[in-house]
Amino acid sequence: MTDSDTPADAQQLRAEIEQTRAELGETVQELAAKTDVKARAKHAADDTAARVRQKLSDVRKQAGQATGAVAERASTARQQLADSDLPAPMRRPLPLAAIGAAVAAVFVVVFVVVRRRKA
Repeated sequence: MTDSDTPADAQQLRAEIEQTRAELGETVQELAAKTDVKARAKHAADDTAARVRQKLSDVRKQAGQATGAVAERASTARQQLADSDLPAPMRRPLPLAAIGAAVAAVFVVVFVVVRRRKA
């Protein structure tokens, strides 16, 4: 070895040492990040919250569209029913069904009361 080779080897060794230190530092940082359970859990929770917010936004949009479609269909059905030749009580089936349910409930109550008095 000559004197001119020695500094080059020393410089090369220093450069390799610096590169190895840098790689080791990166590896240590990666390992530290993997062992930081609290930070990883927070990151996972943040990711999940973002996905949930996106799904909620999508569901709200779909619900708004569905509400509009249902309202339009109901309006169309209401108009067709109003334009039909059916008698007035038949054009309003909900009150008729409610009255029928109330009458049935009265009969059930009367039946239960009569059966209990006999027993």
